[in-house]
Amino acid sequence: MFGISTNLIQAFGTFAGITGAVACVLAAAWVYQRGEAQRRDRGAALLALALAALWAGLAAALGATDFSSQLAESARNIAFIYLLFRLFANDGRDASMRMVRSLVITLFVVELFQPSLLVLDQRIAQIPEAQALIFQISAILHLLVTIGSLVLLHNLYAGAAATSRGLLRWSALALAGFWLFELNYHTIAYLSGSSPDLLTALQGIAISAFAVCLGMGSHSQTAGLGFSPSRAVTFRSLSLLLITGYLLAMVVIAQSLAAMGGELGRLSQVGFLVLACVVAIIWIPSKKARDWLRVNLTKHLFQHRYDYRAEWLRFTDTVGRNESNDATLHDRAIKAIADITDSRGGVLLIPNEEAELELASQWRWTNVNVPSPAADFGFAGGLEQSGYIIDFDDLRSGAEVPVDPAIFPPWLIDNEDVWAAVPLLHFERLVGVVVLSRPTISRRLDWEDFDLLRVAGRQLASYLAEQSGHQALMEASRFDEFNRRIAFVMHDIKNLASQQSLLAKNAEKHADNPEFRKDMLITLRNSAEKLNTLLARLGRYGSGKPTELAEIELSALVTEIAKRFVGGHRVEIAQAQSGIVKCDAEALTQAVQHLVQNAVDASHNGSPVFINVTNDGIYGRIEIVDSGDGMTPDFIRNGLFKPFVSSKDGGFGIGAFEASELVRAMGGRLNVESRPGLGTRFMVTLPLTATHQILNANNSPESEVA
Repeated sequence: MFGISTNLIQAFGTFAGITGAVACVLAAAWVYQRGEAQRRDRGAALLALALAALWAGLAAALGATDFSSQLAESARNIAFIYLLFRLFANDGRDASMRMVRSLVITLFVVELFQPSLLVLDQRIAQIPEAQALIFQISAILHLLVTIGSLVLLHNLYAGAAATSRGLLRWSALALAGFWLFELNYHTIAYLSGSSPDLLTALQGIAISAFAVCLGMGSHSQTAGLGFSPSRAVTFRSLSLLLITGYLLAMVVIAQSLAAMGGELGRLSQVGFLVLACVVAIIWIPSKKARDWLRVNLTKHLFQHRYDYRAEWLRFTDTVGRNESNDATLHDRAIKAIADITDSRGGVLLIPNEEAELELASQWRWTNVNVPSPAADFGFAGGLEQSGYIIDFDDLRSGAEVPVDPAIFPPWLIDNEDVWAAVPLLHFERLVGVVVLSRPTISRRLDWEDFDLLRVAGRQLASYLAEQSGHQALMEASRFDEFNRRIAFVMHDIKNLASQQSLLAKNAEKHADNPEFRKDMLITLRNSAEKLNTLLARLGRYGSGKPTELAEIELSALVTEIAKRFVGGHRVEIAQAQSGIVKCDAEALTQAVQHLVQNAVDASHNGSPVFINVTNDGIYGRIEIVDSGDGMTPDFIRNGLFKPFVSSKDGGFGIGAFEASELVRAMGGRLNVESRPGLGTRFMVTLPLTATHQILNANNSPESEVA
C-alpha cells in the first residue's frame, strides 16, 4: 500500500511540474505581449517566470531532489527576490529606502549559500550524519530567505500609496502565496528531517498559481480585477477551513501525544470528541451565538455590511409574496424592514384623518404597549419634513437629531427595546412609520444601515400608497354602485310620478266618464304594484341579472305596452309577428317601455312612434322607431349607453343604459340606428325559446365534460 501511495504522489508531482512549467511559459508570453512596457518590474517578472518554468520542467523530468532541479530552485528564488526589489522601484522607493536594498542584498547572499551546500552534499554523500546536518542548514537558510522576503513584501504593500496598491495587488499576492507555501514546506522539512513528499508534489501547483497572479498583475486593466465571492460562499469556505483546522489540530496533537507513549493519544482523541459535542450542543440551537458570529464576520471580512443584491431579492420576495395566508401587507412590510437589520419584531404606524399616527400592525412584538393614538401630528410632521431615520440609542444618549426630541411620544423613549424608527415617504408624504425592536445582538446603526433602510422605506411606501389607493377606488366603486341604484329608483319613481300626474290631469276632464274611471283604477293598481315591487328589484339594479325567466309572447307584450300610451302620444304597432322568447317579463317590459317613452319624448307632436315585432326563426326582434331629431354617431358611441349621460333636460341618463343591461342579462342585445333630423330606431333582439334551449344545452357542464 505504501509503494502504491508513493507512486501516486510521484505521478501527481510530475503532472504538477508539467502544469507549472506550462503556466509559467504562458504567463511569460502574456507579460511580454500584453504587459505594460513602462513598468520597471517587467523584466524581472519575465526572468522570474522563465527560471520558474525551468525549475518546474526539471522537477517534472528529474524530480525535485535532483541536483539540477535544486540549482534551478536557487536561481528561481534569487529571481523572485529581484522581482520583489523591482516592485519597490515602481513608485521610486528602491532609491529612497536603504534598508530595503540592504535586506535584498542580504537575502541574495543567503540564497547563494545553497549551491555551495549542494556541492558539499555531493562530496560527502557517504556520511549520513553530515548529510542530515547539511539538510538542516539548508532548511534554515530557506526559512531565513522566506521570512525576510515576507517582511519585505509586507513593507512593500503597507507602505505603498493608494494609487500604487492597485498595480501591486496581484504581484504581491503571487509572491505572498508562493513564500507562504515555501514557509510551510521548509518548516515541516526542518522539523521532520526530510522533504515532505506531498508538499513536494504540490510545488508545481503553487508555481502555477504564482504564474497566473503575476500575469494578471502585469497590466493595469487586469490588475484592477478583484475576486469577490458571495457571502454564502465565503461563510461556507470559512466553515470548511475551521473544520479542516480543527481536524488538523486534532491529528497533530493526538499523534504528538501518542508518540510520547501511554494512553495520552487516546485521551486526547476522546477530549476532542467531547469538545466538539459540547460546542455543537451550545452553538447550533443558539440563535444569539450564530448572530454574534455572523455580525463579527460581516464586520471584519467584507467591505460592506450588506450583500445588496441578496437583500433586495429578499425584500421584494417578502413584500410581493404572502407565504402565510393570514399575513397582511402591513405585516409583510414590517418583516421586510426588520429582516434587513435582524430585528426581532416591529410595529407599523399609519396616519389617520387628523394626521395622527395609529397602530396598523404588530409583527412578533406583542409586549410593546402602543397607546391610541400612538403619536400626534407633530411627530408625524417632523418625520415627514426631515425624512430622518431615528436611532433611539443616539436620541437617549443626547446626540443631536434633525427632529425635535420634545415631539417624541414617551412610550418610544422610555421603552429600551425600541431601537429605530424608519419613516415611509411616498412623494415626500408620510404614509407610515416602521418602529423596530432591538436585534438579538445589539449594535449601533451606521451609514450603511441608514442608506439601505431609507431606500427600502421609500420602496415600501409605494406599496402601501398603492394599496391605499386601491382601497379608495374600491370604496368609490361601492359608492358609485349605491348611487347608480338610487338613480335607477329615482328614474322609476319619476316615470310613475309622470303617470300619476297625467292621470290627475285627465281626471279633471273625464272624471264623470265610467270608462275613464275604469282605466284609472287599472292604472292606479299597476302603479301600486310597481311601487310594491320596487324594493324587490333594487337587488337586481346594477347587477344585470334577471330575477325570473318565463316564456313570453313578444306581440302580446308590445300590445300591452302600447295600451299604456292610449290617450297620450300616438304609439302604433306596425307589424306584430308571433314569437315566443324565454325572458324576465317584468324586466323586458320595463326595458321596452323605457325605449318607447324615450321615443315619445324625442318625437314631435303628431308624429307617431311605431313598434315592429319580427321573427326570423332564431331570434325575435322588437323595433321602436321614431321620427324625432335623431342622435349623432358620437353621442351614440360615447354617451347613449353611459349612465348619468342624458340628452334631455332634467333627464337622469338611466333609461337606455338600464334597458341595455336588462336585455343583455337575458341573453339578448340592444342596437340603435339614428340619423340627425330623421329619427331613431332601437332594436331589441332576443333568442327564441328553442334557440335559448340549444344555447343552454351547449353551455351546460355536461356538454363540457362530453
